[in-house]
Amino acid sequence: MFPTLDAALLEHWAGTAVAELERHRAVIDEINVFPVADRDTGTNLLLTMRAAAAEPHPGGSVVAVADALARGALLGARGNSGVILSQVLRGLAEAVAAVDGPCAGAVLADALTRGARLAEKAVTRPQEGTVLTVLAAAADGAVATGSDRLDLVAAAAAGAAGTALRATPHQLPELARAGVVDAGGMGLVVVLDALVSLLPDIGDVVRKETAVVGGLAATGGTAARGPLATDLPAASDCGYEVMYLLDGCDDARADTLRVALDGLGDAAAVVGDGAPGGTGTWTVHVHCADIGAALEAGMAAGRPHGVRVMPLVDRGREVFPRARAVLAVVFGPQVAALAREVGADVLVRDCPLPGDLPADVDEARLVGALAGTAARHVALVTGDGALAFAAERAAAAARRAGQEVVVVPTASVVAGLAALAVHDPGRHAADDVVAMTEAAAGTRSGVLRIADAAALTWAGPCVPGDVLGLVDGEVVLIAPDLPVGALWLASRMLTAGGELVTVLLGDGVDDALAEGLVAELRRSHPEVDVVVHRGARPGHPVELGVE
Repeated sequence: MFPTLDAALLEHWAGTAVAELERHRAVIDEINVFPVADRDTGTNLLLTMRAAAAEPHPGGSVVAVADALARGALLGARGNSGVILSQVLRGLAEAVAAVDGPCAGAVLADALTRGARLAEKAVTRPQEGTVLTVLAAAADGAVATGSDRLDLVAAAAAGAAGTALRATPHQLPELARAGVVDAGGMGLVVVLDALVSLLPDIGDVVRKETAVVGGLAATGGTAARGPLATDLPAASDCGYEVMYLLDGCDDARADTLRVALDGLGDAAAVVGDGAPGGTGTWTVHVHCADIGAALEAGMAAGRPHGVRVMPLVDRGREVFPRARAVLAVVFGPQVAALAREVGADVLVRDCPLPGDLPADVDEARLVGALAGTAARHVALVTGDGALAFAAERAAAAARRAGQEVVVVPTASVVAGLAALAVHDPGRHAADDVVAMTEAAAGTRSGVLRIADAAALTWAGPCVPGDVLGLVDGEVVLIAPDLPVGALWLASRMLTAGGELVTVLLGDGVDDALAEGLVAELRRSHPEVDVVVHRGARPGHPVELGVE
């Protein structure tokens, strides 16, 4: 017999969630950096869940218990995270009330879906990478099971929430910079995991698979995807967290109040208990500098009471604890290792096939990676001319967030390596950027590719299997095999002079090719040094750089 979401299980879930939030409160508080680093998200979630669990529920039915949890959370909500949690429990109450019969997996999926919708509607500026993202993922994971088994749906929701939590540093620069996951999202995972732990048979397994709360508070992640939060008002400009309950309000007035509060500060949220007309109770939350204006806006929408005002004090770490960094965008682990050897931070790209667009790196991901360096001054080395526009836009966005970012123009992987090779952390930052830029500009780049079709090139007609030598994207020679093509291409590139040849080999290329090339170049160009590394991109058996 599979478990159902009855009154006893709801009560047990609430009690377990309180205990787990108590256990993880300090960790969640510590990683709270968004929207303001006031280190209280764990405490707020705990107080909200305690209020929910303590709310009386006469009658003892599953509907009565769910209603009591939702009402207790609404009246006792603390902070923005508590407001969101109250909407999760309101979604649960609505889903339970909509079913005439036993509640199981389908009801939980409906509850999370309703909760996600209510929570997103409640806030004025929803952001990717927050508890809203984690909640939406949990709802999607639950629905995707298509099952009515409570244990399977709960496990899917917890697993999807954990996966979404891991991704939050890649979505918010503030999280990437601090090297943490979203605090509110972590609290939601704790609550969902509390339910999973109560279900027989599957609980122990799922807890092992989704035990994110112990290991994902700190991430060290540097890559980012998704929308940015660089345009929010600074926490120091807000000053206070203002919360109050509101009677005599309806949906239309609540919408007007949200707009008014959003104009006063940030993190504005207005949520109700779902009662019709103006008969219900609403909870209001905002970060702002003008307490009086926030209360006046509430008075225009209804009757405020239960007012709580707390100063917003950033007890966090220095936003940019590092003075300087170089961020290198690279393909593959071999080139990443080379970049790290010279002290660069690294954003590793997916390796596209020749001709593929660099869709794996965009402005948002670059901004997140820049934030993740936690450095006030960053030199950005992209190693790909196709990223120039995204890099400049990312640098501009990062500057608006307070970082000093300079893009070092590098049109190729080998040009990027040349720039990194002259990086000197002991040199003045501006002088170091100039040196890297000059090294990249002085590097000529070439690649070998295998023709996969007959074509007419600048070097003449080619057939499938021919080795093509390209410089700056143009075919300059056609060779019978890779060793000959590598020698011809290197020799051609050296006609304009050079002191160093950098050779990158693809994974399928034998070391003998490099050994032969080095020997021939030493004979024909004894004045030239040759270095060989692995790390050419797929589709490029050999990449060459001449400085």
